[in-house]
Amino acid sequence: MNKNQTAYNNNTVKNNSKPVTSPIAQGKLVSTVNALTMNTSAAQIQNPQNMVFSNEKGKTLNYKYIVDELIKLATVDTAAGFYSRMYEIINQAIDSSFYAIGLYKDKSNCINLRLHDKLGNNYSTKVFLKDTDNPIVEVFNTRKPIFVDNKDFLKLAYYKNYSTAILPLISVNKCIGVFIIEDSSARQNIVLYSLIANYMALFVHNFYLVEKSDEYANTDRLTLLYSHRGFQEMLTRELDRAKINKQKSSIIMMDISNITKINREFGHAKGDEVIKLVAEKVRQNIREGDIAGRYGGDEIAIILPNTDVEQAKYLAEYITYSLSCCFIDDVGPIKVSVGVSTYPDCAEDKEKLLILAEQAMYISQAKGYKDGMSAIISSSDFNFWDDVALKSYAEVVSKRHSQLGINFEEDLIQKFNADHKLSGTKIWDIATSLAGAIDAKDPYTKGHSTSVSKYSEALARAINLPENEVERITLGALLHDVGKIGIPETVLKKEGPLSDEEWAIMKQHPVIGTEKVLQPNPALRDLIPIVRYHHERIDGKGYPDGLKNGDIPLAAKIVAVADTYHALISDRPYRKGMNIGKAISILEENAGTQLDRDLVRTFIQIAPSLGV
Repeated sequence: MNKNQTAYNNNTVKNNSKPVTSPIAQGKLVSTVNALTMNTSAAQIQNPQNMVFSNEKGKTLNYKYIVDELIKLATVDTAAGFYSRMYEIINQAIDSSFYAIGLYKDKSNCINLRLHDKLGNNYSTKVFLKDTDNPIVEVFNTRKPIFVDNKDFLKLAYYKNYSTAILPLISVNKCIGVFIIEDSSARQNIVLYSLIANYMALFVHNFYLVEKSDEYANTDRLTLLYSHRGFQEMLTRELDRAKINKQKSSIIMMDISNITKINREFGHAKGDEVIKLVAEKVRQNIREGDIAGRYGGDEIAIILPNTDVEQAKYLAEYITYSLSCCFIDDVGPIKVSVGVSTYPDCAEDKEKLLILAEQAMYISQAKGYKDGMSAIISSSDFNFWDDVALKSYAEVVSKRHSQLGINFEEDLIQKFNADHKLSGTKIWDIATSLAGAIDAKDPYTKGHSTSVSKYSEALARAINLPENEVERITLGALLHDVGKIGIPETVLKKEGPLSDEEWAIMKQHPVIGTEKVLQPNPALRDLIPIVRYHHERIDGKGYPDGLKNGDIPLAAKIVAVADTYHALISDRPYRKGMNIGKAISILEENAGTQLDRDLVRTFIQIAPSLGV
């Protein structure tokens, strides 16, 4: 146990809840959950008026309200409804920055953690039990609550280091996961959180029983292929087998073109007809042992055991040819976009394999059709940093953000640093592509990084800086917003002004860009002053460090002028972009307070020639 953790060693936190023994009728939870049988809290529940907690933030925790709301959860009969209501209770009753539920998955020997914060953001990650230094693993193994005063174990950059309680979820004398909640007074409120954890464990176990009883639902009713859940289970099983047998295994991901348009123009019955026909052709043409499932509304995926990439592409081509021969009234021939990924060549992790297959599918979609046939794209066929590839990657990440959370953004940063070390001569191409991925997270800042880089280069040349310094500033400006890759999309895409809490998160992006992207890569460290200080102000009221005029590097001051100007002339969800005259007027108003007066004077002279 490290110095940031305090063990809760007394024996008052016990799980004395009794398992529900009544049968589950009609796929619903038992309406009565044995009330509350946790002996630890029985006395307090009988006298709830005596149980009022408070924390250092000044929030009063009404024990009676929380107990009453937990009891009402007995009427909730879906896991989604339970988690949604639990989030509402915690958000309303407890002033917590975030809470998380982690459930143990024995097949992967890990805890799948889902975190919710008070701003409505959701993150998912995996904690493997082999990571014994992680306090989450410690709680799972010891079944004892602990407190952690540093939230670094969650890899979240913008939450304060308040005390965090981690409690085991125990049902039928078995630990099934963990409950995590941030609270500056977590130690004082441990009895309350133990009550919540015990109740939560009881419900989670019952939902597990419901899920087991509904396993027959693994078949999609429209296509008669595996459902999404069934497909995922079969893929996990196949990858485990491929790993043991040291074999390759491939995934084909197919997207049916124009389903949305077909549904809109001809009705959903026609769209269903197309989907059913595609499923039928897939069933007819896959090999014995291959596994097909309906992955999404208009997506069908196929697992190909013991199959390398070339064999997978051949089968995909055969299926797409069969589909191109099918003609549907009012629609015409069926067209699909096809992506392929292969284990272990492309990735060994299931989620990454699926994402790479989706990325390849989007690239196939972008390349279109030739001679009536779709392009069959494998994730091994393209350069990850190619513009089309990265745009496709951004689409996949945006589509699945609620599932992927921060993990894949972390992977993107790691890939950036790793690829740069291997191919230093391509740093400009890679930086441009990475900037494009950042801008793709916010549709209202399309091309922002490139424009700021262009304006910064022009201003640096206008004041006659040496060529090597001009190049450094141009590259630094291109990556000035790289830290936004770690900012939640709910903050980046908010229509209208940010709240104080959202603004505090947004202000972390210079630090995130510096510490996560630039610092690990020696070749990029000379860009740190540009990225970290481009939001500092001449009057010392900027961020993140509150530097004043003489302490702010010249390169950062240049990027600040260029960044401000492009923000003024760009459209935002809450206003149209300003004309050049108005933007110049605002630059003049802020010269000497926010921006460097001499740089503004020079920039105003060159601005009309820069274009938009």
